[in-house]
Amino acid sequence: MNHFPTLKIEHEFGYPKRTIIGLDEVGRGCIAGPVVAAAAVLPAGLESARSSWSPEWLRDVQDSKKLSVRAREELSEKLKGWLAGYSVAYCSSDEIDEINIHHASLLAMDRALEAIPAKDRKNAYHLVDGKWLTKSLKSSSAKAIIKGDLKCLSIACASIIAKVHRDQWMERLDQEFQGYGLAKHKGYPTAAHVKALGTLGVTSIHRKTFGPVSRALQS
Repeated sequence: MNHFPTLKIEHEFGYPKRTIIGLDEVGRGCIAGPVVAAAAVLPAGLESARSSWSPEWLRDVQDSKKLSVRAREELSEKLKGWLAGYSVAYCSSDEIDEINIHHASLLAMDRALEAIPAKDRKNAYHLVDGKWLTKSLKSSSAKAIIKGDLKCLSIACASIIAKVHRDQWMERLDQEFQGYGLAKHKGYPTAAHVKALGTLGVTSIHRKTFGPVSRALQS
């Protein structure tokens, strides 16, 4: 059964009278490359993601992991023009090693939020994917939503933009760090990637505190 994000939770927190900003990150489980986050500001006045007068393509927005590469890329471009605002930010592999992936994921989302103009953030309510709020957010103006990209349109929008941005970044890194298959698996610890660590070694974009990379360094 497919689950499509709606505006139900956004409406609970004042939308469309109140600005809603969705936040999500991608790349937590990778052993190479950055963790990337996006913030998505919903446009004013949208009553339903699937009403007869909303853009037809908006009905295809859902959890980015459930979309094909082509669908994600097309939706990402459309969303960038449709949203009232959006931003993308990241934490590098070195930062992930320094503060751990949990804190780096939250920091990346904070950086994405900081990149949204102050006028768009004023009096906004924030919906964050996962269990935790970022350091800059307070419970009075934000809520963490487990599986938010399946439930909230604002978070699903952020999920798609972040996923496409990171995937394209990893494809570019594949040209620089050849032999690891980064363009194919985007830095996740596939069997082929772990094998490449043993034959090619650890690079500057690998997360050295992550198990497969740490073991490769010790071998």
